[in-house]
Amino acid sequence: MDRLINIDNGGTLTDICAWDGHEFSFTKTLTTPFDLSQCLFDGLTKVSKEIYGAEDLPTLLHSTAHIRYSTTQGTNALVERKGPRIGIVTDSATLVDELRRTPEQRALFDDLVGTRVAVVDTDAADLEGELVARVNRLTTDGAARIVVAVGNTDDGRERTLRGILLRKFPRHLLGSVPFLYSWDFTTDRTPARRVWSAVINTFLHPTMERFLYNAEHRLRDHRVKNPLLIYRNDGASSRVAKSVALKTYSSGPRGGLEGTRALAEIYGLKHVLMIDVGGTTTDIGTVAGREILTDRRGTIAGIPTSFPMSNVESAGIGGSSVITVTDGAITVGPESVGAAPGPACFGFGGTSATITDVNLLLGVLDPATYLDGDFTLDADRARAVVTTTVAEPLGLTLDEALLAMEQAYFTAMGNAVAPAVSDADETTIAAFGGAGPMSACGAARVAGVRSVLVPKLAAVFSAFGIGFSDIGQSYEADVADTAEATLAAAVADLLAKAERDMFQEGHALADCELSWTLTTEDAHGATVDETPYEPGECVELLPGASTALTLVATRRMNRIELPHGSFAEARTPRAAGERTVLGAAGRQPVPVFTLADQEPGATAEGPAIVEGPFFTARVQEGWKFDVTAGGDLLLTDTH
Repeated sequence: MDRLINIDNGGTLTDICAWDGHEFSFTKTLTTPFDLSQCLFDGLTKVSKEIYGAEDLPTLLHSTAHIRYSTTQGTNALVERKGPRIGIVTDSATLVDELRRTPEQRALFDDLVGTRVAVVDTDAADLEGELVARVNRLTTDGAARIVVAVGNTDDGRERTLRGILLRKFPRHLLGSVPFLYSWDFTTDRTPARRVWSAVINTFLHPTMERFLYNAEHRLRDHRVKNPLLIYRNDGASSRVAKSVALKTYSSGPRGGLEGTRALAEIYGLKHVLMIDVGGTTTDIGTVAGREILTDRRGTIAGIPTSFPMSNVESAGIGGSSVITVTDGAITVGPESVGAAPGPACFGFGGTSATITDVNLLLGVLDPATYLDGDFTLDADRARAVVTTTVAEPLGLTLDEALLAMEQAYFTAMGNAVAPAVSDADETTIAAFGGAGPMSACGAARVAGVRSVLVPKLAAVFSAFGIGFSDIGQSYEADVADTAEATLAAAVADLLAKAERDMFQEGHALADCELSWTLTTEDAHGATVDETPYEPGECVELLPGASTALTLVATRRMNRIELPHGSFAEARTPRAAGERTVLGAAGRQPVPVFTLADQEPGATAEGPAIVEGPFFTARVQEGWKFDVTAGGDLLLTDTH
């Protein structure tokens, strides 16, 4: 049982990548939003056929050491605002002002919380009566979950409120409202950051909880002994019961970043900008100096949080994003049709146009070979929707509308990428995801970047990148203004938590690597010092500053090894045929190349189409492609 299976669940498609220590097997399947565990098992069944030649799910599951699972469902839920209404109980009348300081904060606060804020006096004579009345008002106003956020230090007042709320609103009652206590969730002393972390986690929790436990239960029905592991946005994995919803946000892109870092190492690239284009979002992250750019206090949709997170921005632009006309102009996203009803060309009843419909009608996609022939696209449905929603409202012909929609898509994606480009001449875009290779050249030109790298596993690259993950847990304690004895007590407390959690992960703490860090923040919550720490050593803490002790416990797993990605002597590629594609000069025949049939060094000028496994790369006019020794595709702007 040494096989590792990595799964990246997206809004439209779910990717599965299996590694047996020597070879990869991978596939894609449509995401099933009505039951997300269904697409998980559909994908596992399909990949078993890839491995054994016939469907054999039981054998696959019982030959697998671990299944690591990542999902964009949290990201998509926040982008589309699909989640419960949140209420806040606090003792600070100014908290709302702190939480709504920036335009991004105001917009998210209004959508998630709105006016559902209750201020209580924790010193009131009738605290129980006041608290119950405030909570009842919040639930009457529609709050389905409540965050309790009291005090600027963990002085025990939240625990007092918890005792009252447990007595007055016992958990065993039907319809009881879940509470999350901010100091239990994080010891971060910056109030807005701590409360925002609790609010976002509370919003994401039910979305993640429902299908993750359902998936785990279905695996148990197959008598799988090893638990399902959830891949997190800090690059580590943990079982469902030991994961928090906030850390699943943007976890898929972290897998893509791990794979991007591996590419940067084998190709010697200084600055690589990943664009992971899924069905609902384009996720943008950076590998600089072969290191993933990570923030100690990460942000989500521009909102500061208390936890480390890779620096990934998610734009509402994907293969299933709705392209429509708003106030006389073509707009792209953030609304997505997902996998159901999906793009109009899927034939599931979709009535909105997407870039998938556009690329089908442009001639970039072959309707008979989509998803390697597992799915047939309906051009007539796509044509009808594009005509009705874009061409006729703007008074354009169908072809004019298609070119305008394509350029709008390139512009939207390029504008999303551009802020992360510091030096265009030193930047390479790593484009992957199902829709990334189709649009990378157009987006890169808008952003001013002249080099694009498309991995041969582009269609499942985030799932592939999860293969660099280990089992891990992290912990933090507030040790500001403490004596050495108190610091020693914090070390003992974190070690006890790590020993308990890693035991529940199935590993002894003695078999794990431990990493300790002391971090000091200023009054504004910005990091001013971060140093490694060894338990027992003497340290001098900065008086009056906020200092945190962090422990990361890691159990190493088998790692994927990549072939060297050097470049080979140039040679003529083998064409598989041609396809008529609409461009600025009209519809013209364009050569089609199958990536798997090319030898290292194969090169050609655009316009061209390169078909990879489960993806289509468009090489636009003015670009050329080269196939590397590792089988990846390097696109270069020659203009």
